Formats: sequence, C-alpha cells, structure tokens
Amino acid sequence: MLKNKMANLSLTGGVLIIAVFSVLSRLLGVLRDRLLASHFGAGSVLDAYYAAFKIPDFIFNIFVLGALASAFIPVFISLRDKEGEASAQKLAQIVFNLLVAFLTACAFLGIILAPWLMPLIAPGFDPERQALAISLTRIMLLSIIFFGASNVLGSVLQAKKRFLSYSIAPVLYNLGIIFGLYTFVSRFGPIGLAWGVVLGSVLHLLIQIPAARQAGFSWRPLFNWSERGVKQVLKLLGPRTIGLAASSLEQIITASFVSTLGVGSLAAFTLASNLHSFPINVFGVSLAVATFPLFSEAFSNNKNDDFISHFKHSVRRILFFVIPMSVLFLVLRAQIVRVVLGSGAFDWSDTIRTSQVLGFLALAMVADSLVPLVARAFYALSDTRTPALVAVSSVVLNLFLLMIFARYGLGGIGLAYVASRVLSLSALVGLLGKKIGDLGAAYIMQGAWRMLFASVLSGAAAYATLWFMAPQVNMHTFIGIFMQGTTAGSVGVLSYLALAFVWRLPEVNFVKRWLVSAWQLSLHLGRR
Repeated sequence: MLKNKMANLSLTGGVLIIAVFSVLSRLLGVLRDRLLASHFGAGSVLDAYYAAFKIPDFIFNIFVLGALASAFIPVFISLRDKEGEASAQKLAQIVFNLLVAFLTACAFLGIILAPWLMPLIAPGFDPERQALAISLTRIMLLSIIFFGASNVLGSVLQAKKRFLSYSIAPVLYNLGIIFGLYTFVSRFGPIGLAWGVVLGSVLHLLIQIPAARQAGFSWRPLFNWSERGVKQVLKLLGPRTIGLAASSLEQIITASFVSTLGVGSLAAFTLASNLHSFPINVFGVSLAVATFPLFSEAFSNNKNDDFISHFKHSVRRILFFVIPMSVLFLVLRAQIVRVVLGSGAFDWSDTIRTSQVLGFLALAMVADSLVPLVARAFYALSDTRTPALVAVSSVVLNLFLLMIFARYGLGGIGLAYVASRVLSLSALVGLLGKKIGDLGAAYIMQGAWRMLFASVLSGAAAYATLWFMAPQVNMHTFIGIFMQGTTAGSVGVLSYLALAFVWRLPEVNFVKRWLVSAWQLSLHLGRR
C-alpha cells in the first residue's frame, strides 16, 4: 500500500514537472509560430520552412524520438535491477556512441540526397520554394546529431525518474529557434531559420549533460555491438522503428497532398497542427512519459494489477483534461487562431484556412493524446511489434482516405487525419485488451461519459458567451477578439470544473495534488 502511494506521489511529481515545462515550451512554441507567421505570413517561405523539417524529422522520429526511449528504458531498468547500476550505465554509454555515429552518417547522406527527395515531399512547390526547402533541409539535418545525443541522456534521466532537465530541454530548443529568427534571419535571410533550429538542438543537449552526470552517466568510447543489453535494445528497436517510419511516412504523404493545394496551404496546415498539439503534449505526452517507468517496473516485477491500475487511472486523467480541451478548441477555433497567430503578414484569409483545419484536428485530440500512453503500455511489455503493425495499417488507411477527401481541400485532409487517428487508437486498445485482459474499461467509461457530458455543456456555455460578447466588443481589433475568446474560454473551463466537482470525479483530487506539488515546488525554489 505504501509502495503504491509512493508511486502515485512519484507520478504526480513527474507529471507536474513535465507538464509545467511542457506548458512553458508549448507557450514558447506558440510565440515562435506567432513570430514566424507575423514575419512571413502563411506563404512560400513558411511552406519551405515546414517542408524542410520532413527529412530530418523522418530520420529523427524513426530512430530516436519514441523509438529510443521505448526500447532503451525497459532494458536499462531491467539491467539496473538484475545486474546493478554499472551494467545499466555501460549500456547507456554504448547506445550513446552508436547512435551519434549512425545519425552523423544519416545526416551527411540526407545532405547529399536532399535535391532528389524534396520533389517527392512537396511536389506542388514551384522551383523557388523547392530550392529554399532544400537549402534549409541541408542545414537542419545537423540538428539530428545533437538531438540523438540529447535523447540518450534524456532516456537515462527518465529511467531514473529525474524529469527536470529533460523537461527544460524543449524550452531551450524553442528559444534557439526564436533567437535564430531575430538574429540569424537578419544576417542570412530565411536560411537563418535553419541555423536557429541547429542552435536549439545544441541547447537541448547541453542542458541535460550536468543532470545525466549526476545520474551516473559518463562518456566512454565504447562501441560493443555484441553487448547483451545492446542486442536487447536493437531487438526492441526494430519493430518500433518500422512503426515510427510508418507514422513519419504518413506525415510526409499528408504534406505531399497539402503542398498541391496552393501557396501557404502547408504553412496553414502545420500552424493548425502545432496549435492542436499543445494540449496533447501538455497532458497526453507528459502523463505517458511519467507513467512509462511505472509500467516497465510493474511488468519487470510481474505485478499485473499494478500495471492495470497505472493504465486505467492515467487514461482517465488524460481524458479529464483533453475531452473539454477538444470541445473548446472546436468552439473557439477562429478566436484561438486569430489571437495566437493573427498579426503582421498573417491576414484574415490565413486565419480562415488555419482555423478550418484546427476545427477538424480538434476532433482527433482525444485519440492523439491517448495513443502515446497506450503505445507505451505495449513497449513496457517488450512488445514493439503490435504498435508497428497498427502504424503501418494507419499509413495505408490514411493514404486511401486522402485520395478520397483531398479533393475537398484542407478540410478534407483534416477529416482523413481524424478518421485514421481514431481507428488507430481503437485498434491499439483492442489489441492491448486481448494481451492483458480487463484494462479497467468499466472504471474508464464511468468517468468518460461524465467528462463528455460536462464538456458538451461547457462547450455550449462557451458558444453562448461568444454570441453574447460579439456585440459588446469591437470584433475588428485584436483586443476585441481576445476579450471575446478569453471570456468564452473562461466560462467553458469554469463550467467544466464546477460540474466535475459536483459529480465528484476523482481526477479533481489529482489536480489538487498537482497544485499542492506546484506550491511546494515554488516554495522550495524560493528558499534556494
């Protein structure tokens, strides 16, 4: 009982740290997007800029982001528990060296092949946008080397449940991009945007080095492929890499279709996607990251009941936050886009296109928030094959849906995305249920229906407030739209929290623990 209580406290503290800095990072990301939109508008430069991320992101996503942590952390924890800290740290040293060497080779190969790959990624681009995207890509590829090193250190910190430096790293990444916009662009033109990305990746690495050293990591020139732990990581990494390759390919296919819809379409779609990802990263990913070590420890110690308990409570906590956010994003989509991005070169036509996409993506917010948690449940069970098969199926499904709906413009592409994400989540949950048994479905659904009903009521209250506020403010000014959207959003949030309190949803206690932990953390930092 005491151990479970300590695990809950650890989870609460971990989620709090990750969520707080995730919020800060996402706010900086929103500021970054506002500055980019204001400076360039949803036009050819941002089209090229966002297209340039596709090749580096493809390499990084399939070999590092998610893949590394899902394969490395369970093996690291198992080695630490069974053979001691020295064996676990040796594994980290070998993986660090092998990954950096591999990513360096990938970066230089990508630099060479970029002129042939970009026309496949953005076939709708004119020659000028193609050339700019290729130049940006070649510089951005350097960032994957630093990100690879950084994520090995971050995985060690996650396994040790030390989340602070790991959580600060994305904040510094966004600061690097913003610095590049203001400093490098004025000197080098749009190419400076890519150097800002590289600077952000360097800062992402540097902030984690001291914490990793304190956690026991020290660099040594080890490259032993035959080490047993390395073989286990590679065995788990294979299927996960296939799954992430499929997911990244899905993003590239979507970008390819979007690029044919006219100048600024890829920029509008990406900006809407970034806004959509805000609550997903803050609530879905932060809870999934903090829960993953608990999943791995429960499986390692053959405690199936603990595994299921962590799963069902985490699902409900994600739903508690994300269901109302999904409804409010749908209701307030135009106000959100205009307030966050609407300045400078980002005009009303850009606002309309971006808000249209955001409305559709809001419908996928719940699925996108739960997939990271459900996938990590499989990884903790040392099963990376099942999520990979689901991801490959999702690519095929998404391509089929895009061929049907892309003719309807950005809205059609958004609808295809929603359908593929919901079906992917359904498949993952069904397969996990077959593998584990009862996942606590009754407990999850008992709360989910109340959360959904409360969210619909809060959305209706927000919508009514929009209509009430419209004649009270000047809708042609930033202040007017800001006041309308803020008032409506506040009414929606307070309505939801009031209903959750009246219906005594236990997730309210989780929020209280968050607030208490935040207060204690602020006092601790104040004393320091």
